[in-house]
Amino acid sequence: MPTNSDPSYTAGAERVVPAEPPAETMRLLLVEDDDRIAGPVMEGLNRYGFAVDHVKSGTSALSASTADLILLDLGLPDMDGIDVCRALRARSAVPIIMITARSEETDRVVGLEVGADDYLSKPFGVRELVARIRAVTRRTHPERHVPLRTAAAAGLPLQRTQLPEERGVQSLGPLTINRRTRGVTIDGRPLTLTPKEFDLLAQLASDPGAVHSRQQILDTVWDPNYFGPTRTLDVHVSALRRKLGDPAWIATVRGIGFRLAVPDDSPRT
Repeated sequence: MPTNSDPSYTAGAERVVPAEPPAETMRLLLVEDDDRIAGPVMEGLNRYGFAVDHVKSGTSALSASTADLILLDLGLPDMDGIDVCRALRARSAVPIIMITARSEETDRVVGLEVGADDYLSKPFGVRELVARIRAVTRRTHPERHVPLRTAAAAGLPLQRTQLPEERGVQSLGPLTINRRTRGVTIDGRPLTLTPKEFDLLAQLASDPGAVHSRQQILDTVWDPNYFGPTRTLDVHVSALRRKLGDPAWIATVRGIGFRLAVPDDSPRT
């Protein structure tokens, strides 16, 4: 079990060893003005072994230290992200992934045309973001991509910790979820959950710390064709918070959805 002295350890999170480890630590620049989004993204990327610098404005992004890849939000307070992307590309070949809540195809097309290498629509999961970072890195900096067949020679790990849905049991602090038996315990005490409450918890725990949108949860836990009242989701979240014993387990991200996090006063594993 990793300890606080282990550089791969993150309090309250599972240790994740990248399946395709980079030859050296990649430094990312996250340009995002909303701390509710930036915090979980940075936490998740740190778990995957990335070093992340964070700025909140286009001006700060243009004056920031050199990064290996830039994650650029288009909705910045001082400049349009498209203009930031254009300025960055005019002086550098650094890979850029746009992060946008804009639904118009035109915005995405313009961003790609002015130099972005990929885009990701909000809300998103950390694993999808990591997959896109790796894909862009393979295209733009193939020397940073270390195939598994050469990883052993480089002294890098060949296996990763399985993702939550790939195994039966997942532990987050005092919370344990057994997907095979659909059992949940907290501090060793069994919780009695309804089928929907379990599915909701399992969905949030599939990417702990990441924001899951209301629609994403409804599509996964209920049905893609569910047209009932969305209030039912709030009712289930409230019931689940009550059974977990601390509302801090499930944080509301206003206007977006929910995220699962180990409360600060809970024991860490």
